[in-house]
This record gives sequence, structure tokens and C-alpha cells, in this order.
Amino acid sequence: MKAIDFSDLKKLNRKELLELLLEQVKENERLKTELMEAKKELENREIIIENAGSLAEASLEIFEVFKNADKAAQAYLENVKNSLGNDGEDID
Repeated sequence: MKAIDFSDLKKLNRKELLELLLEQVKENERLKTELMEAKKELENREIIIENAGSLAEASLEIFEVFKNADKAAQAYLENVKNSLGNDGEDID
């Protein structure tokens, strides 16, 4: 909607002023709806970003678990080799 000068408003009759007011109310409602949709989209994006961070952290923790499990398995195999009293050539 184009901007109306204050002096132009003085020239309008009651019906025209009410029509302008109604247009402004409709525009205000449209903008409120648009703002609410934008806020919801932003919230969804923030949740996705938070989840991505959580997934990255979880994958690092899982990596550490597997790394520690591998170390424990290697130590177990080494102990088995030592307890058998050979080089462990038969085990692998």
C-alpha cells in the first residue's frame, strides 16, 4: 500500500478512512501470520542444528567406546597368548 500524507487523510470521508483502517488491519494480520510462520521455521532449524550437534557428540562418544573396546580386545588377546606360553602364532 502506498504511503498517504497526513494532509491527504484530512480530505477523506469517514467511509474512506474506515476502508483504509480495514486495509491496515488486514495487512497487520497478514504480517502477524507471516511472522509466526517465520518463527516456527526458525525454531525448527534451531532444533535441527541442536540435533546435529548432539549427533556429532554422540558419534564421538561411540567412537571412543569402540576404541576402548578394541584396546581391551587387544589386551585380552595378548593375555591369552601369554598364558598359552607361545608367540601366539596359533591365535588370530
